[in-house]
Amino acid sequence: MDGFPLLSLMLAVPAVAAIACLFLSAEAARVTALVATLIDLALGVVLWTGFDVGGAQWQYVEAGPRFGFFSWSLGIDGFALLLIMLSVFLMPICIGASWRAVTKRVPEYMAAFLLTEVLMIGTFAAQDLFLFYLFFEAGLIPMYLIIGIWGGANRIYASYKFFLYTLLGSLLMLVAMLYMAQTAGSSSIPDLQRFDFPAHVQTWLWLAFFASFAVKMPMWPVHTWLPDAHVQAPTAGSVILAGVLLKLGGYGFLRFSLPMFPEASGQLTWLIFALSCVAVVYTSLVALVQSDMKKLIAYSSVAHMAIVTIGLFAFNRQGIEGAMIMMLSHGLVSGALFLCVGVIYDRLHTREIARYGGLSINMPKYAVLFLFFTMASIGLPGTSGFVAEFLSLMGTYQVSTWTALLCTTGIILGAAYMLYLYARIAYGEIKSDEVRAMPDLSRRELWLLAPIAAVVLWMGVYPESFLAPMRGDVAVLLQRIDRATPVSDSQPTPGDPAAAVKAVGEHGGEHGAAAAGHEATPGEAH
Repeated sequence: MDGFPLLSLMLAVPAVAAIACLFLSAEAARVTALVATLIDLALGVVLWTGFDVGGAQWQYVEAGPRFGFFSWSLGIDGFALLLIMLSVFLMPICIGASWRAVTKRVPEYMAAFLLTEVLMIGTFAAQDLFLFYLFFEAGLIPMYLIIGIWGGANRIYASYKFFLYTLLGSLLMLVAMLYMAQTAGSSSIPDLQRFDFPAHVQTWLWLAFFASFAVKMPMWPVHTWLPDAHVQAPTAGSVILAGVLLKLGGYGFLRFSLPMFPEASGQLTWLIFALSCVAVVYTSLVALVQSDMKKLIAYSSVAHMAIVTIGLFAFNRQGIEGAMIMMLSHGLVSGALFLCVGVIYDRLHTREIARYGGLSINMPKYAVLFLFFTMASIGLPGTSGFVAEFLSLMGTYQVSTWTALLCTTGIILGAAYMLYLYARIAYGEIKSDEVRAMPDLSRRELWLLAPIAAVVLWMGVYPESFLAPMRGDVAVLLQRIDRATPVSDSQPTPGDPAAAVKAVGEHGGEHGAAAAGHEATPGEAH
């Protein structure tokens, strides 16, 4: 596949299909969108199988012509590969979930989803600073339309809030990008990752990017747009919003904040940890008292994304790998949970938890799958959630024991609200004739949920398949940020042999040895 523009083809297929949908009937638009997304999934499999795990950092590189202030430059590393695969895997499922649920302006709806796929893949594959910004920001437009046109009763308010929050946060990032391109003399992302900006400038650049990525994640306290957007969005809109669009902020931290501004990242780790701890505990408590299923899952997304941020800024392999696995796991599990909500919403047309109960009696297949995704969300061993949380917290513990402790309490709260939700929906007595008449999962709905369950189980049982593609990229990133690693509160003070002996005695094993090794490294800059 060397020299073949595979990434450009993956962008062209849904783009052409989106245009075609606008001139087709509703049924033809559905079929066209499904075929286009399945073709992109097949191309994604080719991308995955052709990716050389031990090869160059950047692969499938396409250096195209320059258009004004940006050049058509594409390429992927392991991080981008995994997130592109997540995107192309979820998109046919979203089309399938909309097959009967969406009945008005179907061609435009399908075109909006196909355009969203183009912009997501483009964001992950862009190697030019301004091309990234173009894809990153343009992704707002189709999701704004999906919420605003096909959403719930308060869709206009939710769509405006979503658009304004995410757009305003990115204006500072654009100013920072212009400064970076002028200072470094290049807008190439790989070149900028090797460029050393002055330490005092890094702080301002880091804050400018943080303003955008924190909203996208979303981090507390700029998370308030998310519950409204999820509640009002159609089911497939919630799936792609939680599954992929929330990952753009985490990807931005990996691609820009850490490698380009390592000193600023090290100095401001305390800010990330503080906001993440509040998010995990606070949003978990808020989720406990929700009466709307979608809003509960939306608040749980904020808590899970906080686990991503603490892992990314742990400055070690376990934390970064755990954060990436968490992004993939959350994308699959939260997407599946929103599909589960959509299944019963299509039957009863309400998301109020109190209206349900006893679904395990008349919907046993649904109850089993919903239970599986509930357990994956709370990190049951054998599922993707366990691998993600374990690695993220283990990495965080090496830097901040208090942060790891607080975030662990949030995971316990997560188990409380998810099991409480499941108990109220699946167990107890059936409360009404409408609930008693609800049929179990159809064949189409099984086909939507079963593949996600299979991948969640695969990731939990054999995570090496997903760790291997990014292992080399994690090593490159760690080499870049090593000089800025913050001092751990669980490691001894450098130059104090008594403290080192005490630390080894107290912590023992690998952690104590790591602490002593850290202390023995002379001249290491923090």
